[in-house]
Amino acid sequence: MDPHLLRTYVTVARLASFSEAARELGYTQSAVSQHIAALETDLGLPLLTRRPVAPTAAGERLLEHAGALLLRLDAARADLDRFAAAPRATLDVAASPLALTSRTLAALPAAGVTLRALPRERVPVAVATGEADAGLVDGIAAPSDPLRLPDVAPLTATGVAEERLAVVLPDGHPLAGRTGLRLDDLVDARWLDAPAAGIPLDRLRAVHGGPAGRGFRTGLRYEGADTRTLAALAAAGQGLVLLPLSATEGLPGAAAVPLVAPRLVHRTELLLSAGAGREPSGPVAEFARRLRS
Repeated sequence: MDPHLLRTYVTVARLASFSEAARELGYTQSAVSQHIAALETDLGLPLLTRRPVAPTAAGERLLEHAGALLLRLDAARADLDRFAAAPRATLDVAASPLALTSRTLAALPAAGVTLRALPRERVPVAVATGEADAGLVDGIAAPSDPLRLPDVAPLTATGVAEERLAVVLPDGHPLAGRTGLRLDDLVDARWLDAPAAGIPLDRLRAVHGGPAGRGFRTGLRYEGADTRTLAALAAAGQGLVLLPLSATEGLPGAAAVPLVAPRLVHRTELLLSAGAGREPSGPVAEFARRLRS
């Protein structure tokens, strides 16, 4: 299967338009049509209906594979490009918002750094495809357990921080005076859904282990990445939110009650390319050394 044809197909399916795909890819519309026809001939199946432009059942199944295939190819190219690349004097870091703590920020070099906040699932992709030299990704796990990361490419993941979690709620809330809270007692509460700035609700449902889709109903969905705004929403009574304890300090109008069960921690990991077992050098090596010390 020609990856160029596959990339064209994915673009057409995403945009639902041959002409829009041609503009995005820099091809003529005729070339895009030829790519799709060649891929359909190769596979012996129709992949798209033409009016309207939409994937067939076979095309939908191909899309399920295409993203991972193209990502692996991009990661392989980036990995090989590193062999020929000159040593870098700068550092590009991709990080999920909650991975940006005082400790991880203090490890950054004083100059030559580009720091980008990305959704958790995008951080491994950025490192694998060479968009970033290093990644900082966070999540919840049992103490000392590694995070479950997508298998996008050979990456090394090193734990650099673990801390307790706390439930943030208005300081006048009936549970605000507790010394600790159990997730079991909060299943029927109203929660803030903040995939980027907080702990995603689907992760809470997974660790709780209750019936699929049960509990942790959404009060308000926040699609930003600012943790302080998220905490302010919790203080205003828009819903509960789970945050690492260090992110709850000095929140006006809010109470932070430690989570005592299940036994979970907020974990931050450093991601680096693991291609050919090469050791990092330059600013990447210095950043990794500071984080690990």
